[in-house]
Amino acid sequence: MSIIHKTTLTPTKLELLTAWLPAQPWYAATGRAPELSKAGGFRLDDPKGDVGIEFMVVQDASGDRPAWYHVPMTYRAAPLDGADRALIGTTEHGVLGRRWVYDGPHDPVFVTQLLALLQGRAEPQAQSVSHTPDPSVTAEVTGAGSDVLAGAGPDVPAGAGSGVPAGAGSDVPAGAAEAPAVADGPDATSLVVAGGGPALEVMRVLRPESGAETTEAVRGHVTAGWQLPDGGEARGRFVVLRDTVS
Repeated sequence: MSIIHKTTLTPTKLELLTAWLPAQPWYAATGRAPELSKAGGFRLDDPKGDVGIEFMVVQDASGDRPAWYHVPMTYRAAPLDGADRALIGTTEHGVLGRRWVYDGPHDPVFVTQLLALLQGRAEPQAQSVSHTPDPSVTAEVTGAGSDVLAGAGPDVPAGAGSGVPAGAGSDVPAGAAEAPAVADGPDATSLVVAGGGPALEVMRVLRPESGAETTEAVRGHVTAGWQLPDGGEARGRFVVLRDTVS
């Protein structure tokens, strides 16, 4: 279960993202610096307890209308080898010391636990409360999607571009894995799960009911909610499992 320390972060996550977001291809520039606030999210556990995993939604109020971005992040006690381009920044944690903050899709532990969530082997945790599952986060997989995931295996798959053998998973030392191969698009980041086969799409631009349409190529998805400015809640797909990269 996730342990949330009530302490300081310097700089804060929002401060790190304010500097990092404008350089991302899926960020819609407004001509002004981002005006970010946390709008939602959840966590997953690393079974070894070495890597923090958070799915964060931030609202950007710098434009004429709010925009919501999904930024999964991992938190490590040492740099992740081969993942320099995925580094969001470093921060000083009041309890844990220096933490290296990475864009999640580039981190093999993130990929392992996201697959575990889709396979029903990981339970989503509340974003800001220790030892508390979050039942509002749902992972659904079609029959064909189950076959797709079965081929991926229980750990970071060979062919994912991670440089980690199948079966290595989170047993890989925290600083020893190479970054998975990812491709950023205008709305999502795609990651091949098995060489030449199914793909995960981590949605970056969130819209209420985003991804609600069903297409033949969609084999599963992770759905969660985030807060709207009026106090209401929107829901949409944070992650989509497809047959191939679209």
